[in-house]
Order: sequence, then C-alpha cells, then structure tokens
Amino acid sequence: MRKLTMLSLLLLSLAGTAHAQAVHGIAMHGSPALPADYKHFPYVNPEVKKGGSIAYGVVGTFDSLNPFNLKSIRTTARGMWDPAFGNFVYESLMVRSADEPFTLYGLLAESVEWNADRSYIQFNLNPKAKWSDGLPVTPEDVIFSLEVLRDKGRTPFNNRLKPVEKMEKVGEHSVRFTFNKLADREFPLILAAGTPILPRHAIDRETFDQSSLQIPVGSGPYRVKRINPGQKIVYERDPNYWGRDIPSKVGFDNYDEISVEYFLQENTLFEAFKKGAIDLYLEGSPTHWTRAYDFPAVTNGDVVKDVFRPELPSGMLGFVFNLRRPLFQNEDVRRALTLAFDFEWANRNLYDGAYTRTRSYWQNSDLASLGHPADEKELVLLGDAAKRIPAEILQGQPVLPESDGSGGDRTILRKVVELLKQGGYSIKNGQMADSQGTPLAFEIMTQNQDQEKTAISYQRTLRMIGVAVTIRTVDDAQYQSRSGNFDYDVIMKSYPSSLSPGIEQVGRWGSDSKDRQGSFNFAGLADPDVDRVIEAMLNARSREDFETAVRAYDRLLLAGSYMVPLYHIPEQWVARWKYIQHPQKLPLYGYQLPTWWDARAQN
Repeated sequence: MRKLTMLSLLLLSLAGTAHAQAVHGIAMHGSPALPADYKHFPYVNPEVKKGGSIAYGVVGTFDSLNPFNLKSIRTTARGMWDPAFGNFVYESLMVRSADEPFTLYGLLAESVEWNADRSYIQFNLNPKAKWSDGLPVTPEDVIFSLEVLRDKGRTPFNNRLKPVEKMEKVGEHSVRFTFNKLADREFPLILAAGTPILPRHAIDRETFDQSSLQIPVGSGPYRVKRINPGQKIVYERDPNYWGRDIPSKVGFDNYDEISVEYFLQENTLFEAFKKGAIDLYLEGSPTHWTRAYDFPAVTNGDVVKDVFRPELPSGMLGFVFNLRRPLFQNEDVRRALTLAFDFEWANRNLYDGAYTRTRSYWQNSDLASLGHPADEKELVLLGDAAKRIPAEILQGQPVLPESDGSGGDRTILRKVVELLKQGGYSIKNGQMADSQGTPLAFEIMTQNQDQEKTAISYQRTLRMIGVAVTIRTVDDAQYQSRSGNFDYDVIMKSYPSSLSPGIEQVGRWGSDSKDRQGSFNFAGLADPDVDRVIEAMLNARSREDFETAVRAYDRLLLAGSYMVPLYHIPEQWVARWKYIQHPQKLPLYGYQLPTWWDARAQN
C-alpha cells in the first residue's frame, strides 16, 4: 500500500510538471473562436492592395516619442502605441481580436502555454520577429521591457510585475511568468496584449523616464520618417517588417505612409478635412454631424459619411464629482445633483433629439443591471452592500426621471430640493446654503464648446434652485494638467465600456488609484465594496459568474451617484474622402482604422 501511495505521489508530481500544450490563442472566458490554422481575422480584406497614404488629424500637441513614461502620458505623438490608429512602432506579445469579447492571438509570441488555474503563462516568441534595425526580438528583450517599465514607466505599465513571482527565460525563444497571489484571471491576458515589448539594445534605461524625440527602434510595421515637434509626425512602412504575413496581421497596416497632424482647435481640424488636407474625420457631435456637412465635396460624393452600429455597451459619459472635495463626500448632495440634469430639454434644444439617456454603465448589453433584477447569486455577492442600493436599482429599473422637457420640471426639482435638505442645505434668500450660510457652489471644468454647451444647460437648471455653478473652459494643455492632478470640482468625462471589463476598472474606480496622479479615478473613489466586486469580476471563471459580478458592480456605481449620467449614441460616425475605404464586415467592437486602405494605391 505504501508503494502504491508513493507511486501515486510520483505520478501526481510528474503531472504537475508536465509540459503544457502550446496554443495559438487564449480567451478570458471559453475558447478562441478561430482555429489554429486560421488565415486572417474575419473583419479584414485579405486581398487589399497595400500602398498610398492617409493623413490623420488630432487636436493637441506632442513633445515626445515615448508613450510609456509619466512625463509623456498626454503629449506623446499619436501612433506610437495607439488603440485607435494602430500600434505603428511598438508591438505586444499577442493581439486582441475585435470580433470577440476578449480573445488574443499570436503576434510577437507565435504560441502560448498556461494552466487551468492561470498560475503561470509562457510565451513562445516567433523566431522571425525582428526589430527595425534587423536584430531579433529575444526573451531578454521581454524581460528588459517589464523591468524598465517597472522602474521608469507610467501607470499602468509600472505595475505589470507586481503580480509576478518569477520571470525567466526558457530555452532559446520563450519567456515564462509565474504569478503570485496578486494575480487575477485576467492578468495573463493583460500581460500578453497590454504590454509593449521594447528593444534592450536600443534603450537607455537611465533616461527612459524623460521625454524624448529620438527616433525609436521598434518591431512594428512602420518607422518614424520625420517629425515637426508639436505639429506633425510622419510614418513610413518598414519594407522589412517581419510580421506582414502572419495571420493576425494580414489585412492590416495597408498604407505606405501615415501622417498625423496636430491642430489647436476642433474647428480648424474640420476645416482642414473639408479642404482635403486630412483624409477622415471622427465625428462625435450629433448637431455637427447633421448640420456641418453641406460643403461641395459631400454633395458631389467625394466625401462619404459612414454610420457604423457596433455591438458595444453604451459606456458612460457624464459630469464626474470629485469626492476629494468635501462638498461631494455628501451622498445626498450627489444624488440630488444627479437628478437635476434635464436630459429631455438638452437633447431637444441642443442636440436635435439625437441622443439616448444613459442609465447604466453597460447599457445595451447583457452586462447591464438595467432590465435585470438582482438574483440570489448577485445578492450574495453584494452582501451588506445591497442595503446601500436603492430598491429600483436592485430591481433593474431606471432611477433617472424623465422630465417634461421644460428645463425646470417642478416635480423633479422639488425632489432635488428635498434631497439637498437631507444633505443639510436649504434655500435662503434665493441661495442654496448650509446651516452656516455657506453657499452650495462649484465649478465645472470643460475643454471644448460642446462640453461647455451641456454644462450651461445644467447650470441653467441648478440656478433655479439657488445652486451657484460656474463654468471654466480651458485649453488642452491646462485641461490635461488639471485633470491629471485632480484639480477640479466637476469634470466631464467618458468611460468607454467593453464586453469584457477588467483591470482598467481598478484604474477608474479602485481605491489603489484614488491618489495616483495620472490615473483615471477622476471621482476619487475609494470604496471597499467596489474593490471587492471588481476583484470578483476579475477572478470569475465562468461567463455566468462574470455577468453576475459586472451587474453588481454596475449597481454599486449607479447607487453611489459618483457622476451625472448624460447620454450616448449607439452608432459610430466617420466622414472620409472616398478613396479611403474599409472592409464590409463590421466586427463586434466597431470599425478598425488599421484595416482601412487607400484605393489610390497601385500595386
């Protein structure tokens, strides 16, 4: 019997150290949709003729080509590491499919190995992977990248090694990460797709934290051709790009040259588009979309207006209260101010009725609490926190009232005044003030005319009940500086939502990010219940558990009234000159600019 026991232990030991099977892709929940022998993503044109050029335009400036340190967080040239335009210069180990909630396929790593518990992951590098100077991408580069980002990088890159117990080279082409107790089930995927791999031989570790305009060495499809600091950057195709034929890159990176020009104002950018100096315009304003496209190029068909309908949740746009200010630590005040915004008036008078009111952070998806009463499983997860959540939110019902559209609905304003009274405020001599006579007053910081217009409509309603709101519209540089330092009372911010929310939520709403300059925790929230539910979301093993956690999280954010929910449009709008074309199939996440091409290209 003893021999059998020893043999069993030996077999178990061997099983625990057995080599895991290398796979071509990994998914947060379930399995990848594409087989190991897939040829390309389903939303690209694999037969596209490469060549030509595209000119992008953005509002802002740049003074660095390093997007990974704190000094350059908001002033790095677009395209270096860019979720919208594409990662022209730097690449990650794996790449995310835009047609699945959260699935990764090989890029620098041609295959990956991990176990069911996700206690480790091993990346097997593609032996063909090369830097733009011709040297191979090595395991040492991967290890160096994580170390220099830890020591000199910005959030979130400087935190990548916190959940890692051991990082080691395995064989000639592989790197293995063994995780500690800080790692959740999403972390291996974040490590794979959200971490840039940098060339050890071409980077000075000592100066990595400084802004720099030195032309970088990368592994990506483009090289920097020329720069005009603060005004324009031009990229050219690397003719020796190593990855042009691997499945995850087929149909991508279709231009020979890409330029990004910077403008001081949105109006100036749009005028440049109308003249043909910029090739496409990403539209965000419904009134502008409706009224501004009456110039000849639209009339004669040279400019095309595309409307895309992705299968995405709404996200959340709104006025965010800075809880670092004592005024907004009062929950009754936050609830009252949340009810006061008259969406119906603003939508009709300012936006031609184009918007839909946002009532959930994941509206239009199965992840939303809206329309889904909390079941027993969710109530167990919430625990005592469920007592803080209004009954309507627990029942999945909308809590934001529909006004009469007058801009001063008396029924709603009466409720607002009652809540403010609960919070210690009442109207005295026409002014809302506390028992000491201190007025209820705050400033909304905005960055453009559209935001200012929405803020003015909010200000107008609050003035009716004696709340003093001032509005300060600042230039881009001041806006980025003040928002990064949390120097504001109220700010208008957008929180995009995906079908697989994860670690980014810690940066938006987690306690650890509250005092971290440059984080996206604009509300300054630090709540143990929110932290606990985020952790449950990150560690969910099944899709059912994941949906339960996200809905619970949604309810906590709505119940806390940390921001005034505004509106959304379930469409994406892009205007383009007709020679810039795109694939017919729209993936789950909407249009993908890196798959578009120049029809003028002659190959």
